[in-house]
Amino acid sequence: QVQLVESGGGLVQTGDSLTLSCAVSGSPISDYNMAWFRQAPGKEREFVASLSRIALEIDLADSAVGRFAITRDRAKNAVFLEMNGLTPEDTAVYHCAADQRTTGRLNDYEYWGQGTQVTVSS
Repeated sequence: QVQLVESGGGLVQTGDSLTLSCAVSGSPISDYNMAWFRQAPGKEREFVASLSRIALEIDLADSAVGRFAITRDRAKNAVFLEMNGLTPEDTAVYHCAADQRTTGRLNDYEYWGQGTQVTVSS
C-alpha cells in the first residue's frame, strides 16, 4: 500500500518562498507518476504540477510557470514542490498524488496525501 505524507506548508507573506515535500512509503517513487494539486476554500481541486516516472516529463499549470518547480529525490523517496513569488491566490491545501498509469493534469490519480496548508498573506 502506497502512502503519501505532505509537509512544509505554513503561513508566509506575499513574495515569499516555500518548498513542500511529499514522502512516499510502500513503493519506490520511481514506480509512480507524481503530481501536486491544490484546493482553495470554496473551489474545486486544481492541477499544479506533475512529473512522469520514466521520462521525467514535467507539466506545470499556467499559474505555476516561472514560479514553481517539481522535483523528486529517489534516495529520499520523496517529491518536492518549490514555490517562489507566492501570492494570496496561492493559498490552498496542497496535495501530492501518485499513479502508475495516470500522469499529467488528469484528476484520477490512485493515491493521495492528506495535504498541507499554504496560506499567503497580503
